[in-house]
Amino acid sequence: MTSALGRLCFAVALPLTLLALVTLPGSRHLMAQQKKAVEAPKKGGSAKSKKLVKKKGGAKAKAKAQPKGPPPTPAKALFGAAKSPSPLAARAIGFYAKGCLAGGKAIPIDGPAWQVMRLSRNRNWGHPRLISLVERLAVDVKAHDGWNGLLVGDISQPRGGPMLTGHASHQIGLDADIWLTPMPDKRMDRREREDLAATSMLAADRVSVDPKVWTEAHGRLILRAASYSQIERVLVHPAIKKALCENKAFPRDHLRKVRPYWGHHYHMHIRMFCPKDSPGCTPQAVVGTDDGCGKEVDDWIARMKRIYAPRPPVEPKIVVPKPKPTPKPPEITLADLPVACKLVIGNTSPPGPSPLSDVTKPDPDAAETDGKAETSDDKAAKPALAGKK
Repeated sequence: MTSALGRLCFAVALPLTLLALVTLPGSRHLMAQQKKAVEAPKKGGSAKSKKLVKKKGGAKAKAKAQPKGPPPTPAKALFGAAKSPSPLAARAIGFYAKGCLAGGKAIPIDGPAWQVMRLSRNRNWGHPRLISLVERLAVDVKAHDGWNGLLVGDISQPRGGPMLTGHASHQIGLDADIWLTPMPDKRMDRREREDLAATSMLAADRVSVDPKVWTEAHGRLILRAASYSQIERVLVHPAIKKALCENKAFPRDHLRKVRPYWGHHYHMHIRMFCPKDSPGCTPQAVVGTDDGCGKEVDDWIARMKRIYAPRPPVEPKIVVPKPKPTPKPPEITLADLPVACKLVIGNTSPPGPSPLSDVTKPDPDAAETDGKAETSDDKAAKPALAGKK
């Protein structure tokens, strides 16, 4: 009897005990975790496995898998390789420092009052209106200003565009460099035109003209160019601008066009307005009415005096840290130029190695230093010193 009663009690107590265990909070949490573990594989795996799958098939992985193509060819290599003009109507396209030239014309290397220098560069090309203007200037200064004739420096490449060496401007066939060295009486051969060094107008202090070199004939040449209505501005060294301002014998009418800028101590740089036949030409900001002979040129001279002032000797123990190199700006490519320049350059460049690997070292006496203020509009040169160029 006792044995039967014990078995009955055990049979009743066991289910009650199991029920109590199931209803405990910890047991419910454990069962929930077991349920999730069982169901997770059915829903596509854990979050970790999802991330791995996404990373494996993402856009970045695809980009890395694809081989990168070669960088675009610099525009200066394309335009520097062109040996002849484009067979198109004459047009200046774009800005003086970012554009190209269609239908360029070459000035003859010899004329009645000029000779072209540095023939190896093949930069005696320009818009036909500019070429006519340079020829007219040469004849006029020989006839009226006591100048023997012009030595013509760089104008543009056959199709304009960026150059392999030297200038940042001269890209649209409307800029020309005229040396301040009078043309010799004889006709020079090609070797002489490569070797002759241009004459600097600067004195030893580098902030004034050398009276042994600078003459009134130089001033008449510069002002003659500035007097032409087609000329937008004439760039000269600040010391030359100062000399023009101080000579009261010179007419004042066109001094405002003569703009001071670095590097132009052995030549003047003439720049034409955009011609009417070139609607795609981007003009430069118009020169103001002030002759620039007051604060503007004085600020230029003051800044140059600070730059070229003698420095006290540095003691050997003092180590001057080298300045960090300025990063080079990215190369201009064809995509950076006006769309019309693609038609100008075409596919006529000669085959063979890139002309970048076969560049003649520029002559330090005849290579122009173009800067931002010269090659962009006047907003690029805002100093207290410069004003408009």
